[in-house]
Amino acid sequence: MYAKIQITGTIEVLTGMHIGGSSAFAAIGAVDSPVIKDARENIPMIPGSSLKGKMRTLLAKEINTVVACKPDDDDERITRLFGTAKKDNVKRSRIQIADMVMANCDEIRSFGIQSLTEIKFENTINRATAVANPRQIERVIRGSEFGMDMIYEVGNIDELIDDMKLLAEGMRLLQYDYIGGSGSRGYGKIKFKDIQADTVIGEIAPKLEAEINDIFNQFE
Repeated sequence: MYAKIQITGTIEVLTGMHIGGSSAFAAIGAVDSPVIKDARENIPMIPGSSLKGKMRTLLAKEINTVVACKPDDDDERITRLFGTAKKDNVKRSRIQIADMVMANCDEIRSFGIQSLTEIKFENTINRATAVANPRQIERVIRGSEFGMDMIYEVGNIDELIDDMKLLAEGMRLLQYDYIGGSGSRGYGKIKFKDIQADTVIGEIAPKLEAEINDIFNQFE
């Protein structure tokens, strides 16, 4: 059976989020650590690889029976969904996650906020000399929203529900963790909202599609 399921929704940023971009050509006095932005519109984005990689890492911590040094050594359930390049056991990822750009720019600006990001000043202190080393961290501001778009390719209908439960678990775990950098300092807490799964290629029984949506709605 061949089919594709599109999983859409919204990622809401609950605390300032920093997913780093390039500062290779920053001018003197510029922000030390900028966030990654869409080159066309210069607005903040969440790379699909960042979301996918973080969910996989959290699932590996929860499911793997031993600490896996490489993703290719993850539990079979994880490699089945996310893929593996391990020799003699290559599996193509069943889930594709698109890059996400900020979706509520106009709403943010309607509050009188001119910039879609904020600059947080932080210091590290040399314990021996007590000298402060200040730096400027750019963050996506609280309340920003990003449109999520995932495509799941159905290969084995018997594994579909288990894969959806695993994906939903990865999203649930992420809500209790963080995405991007400096999570231990309060950055990057997010929430998933308005999740909807729809069959866009092929056919899935309506009862099965309803079960998939129930899986995502339970943790949301």
